[in-house]
Amino acid sequence: MSGEIYIKEPPVRKSSSWKLNATIWLVVINVLLFILFYVLISTGVLSEDKIALSPSNIFQGKYLWTFLTSMFMHANLFHLFVNMISLLFVGKFLEMIIGKKRFVKFYLISGIFAGLFFACLSYFFGSNELGSRIFGSPEIFAVGASGAIFAVAGVLSVLTPNKKVSLIAGPIIAIIVQVILTSSLESSAILSVVNTIITIYIFACIFFMFSFNNKLTKLAVPLNMGFWLLPIVAIIPLFVVGFFFPLPIGNTAHLGGLIAGLIYGFYLRARFPNKLKMLRTYLK
Repeated sequence: MSGEIYIKEPPVRKSSSWKLNATIWLVVINVLLFILFYVLISTGVLSEDKIALSPSNIFQGKYLWTFLTSMFMHANLFHLFVNMISLLFVGKFLEMIIGKKRFVKFYLISGIFAGLFFACLSYFFGSNELGSRIFGSPEIFAVGASGAIFAVAGVLSVLTPNKKVSLIAGPIIAIIVQVILTSSLESSAILSVVNTIITIYIFACIFFMFSFNNKLTKLAVPLNMGFWLLPIVAIIPLFVVGFFFPLPIGNTAHLGGLIAGLIYGFYLRARFPNKLKMLRTYLK
């Protein structure tokens, strides 16, 4: 897409440089803070609980700033890469629609709300085994930008429900298979081989995503769907699997972000109906 379409203010000028794009700056800040936090933790300057979000700490009144810092820390490079690729695609699109300042404010507020949503459900309902599978244990540490990213997807699912988008399902399926096999296989040797194969496949998906070979791209299992369906497909199956097996995925944070996005999306749709019609006409 080219040009800018604003829900509230009319476009003043077209942005010809990615340097002026708030989404790009958010990606850069995420990468830089990931490196900084990783160095500080690995050298012992800071402990993980002062950066990552822990429901137990939050409800003891400790480290409340982790609602913000946890949004800019990721578990590993692959986690960072997947989230930043997702942010680039959906974030740039929403920024074009609602404008730079409003987008940044919404991104930060919705990410904090997603963390609060996760912390509350985890603390009050995650103390037993089943609850910890569904909501997460109060003692775990949560990191990542995915809560805010799901909020962005939630807004777009309301504003542009029929616009097509691809969900790269391969890595998600691989992680689910890995968790299930880890819980069921007794042989550590076989499990080690399986984990190695799955890890190689997950990183190979990075190459598949950018491959010009359609056969290779299909190996990453891209699912084409409207924006309205994306959050449903990305959340509900993981909740179902998490009911039986513990997943290293913050489902409730994703859900919290989605709720924030839906609320904001319906607010924009109600306040600017005529401009939304123009937007949808433009996207046809």
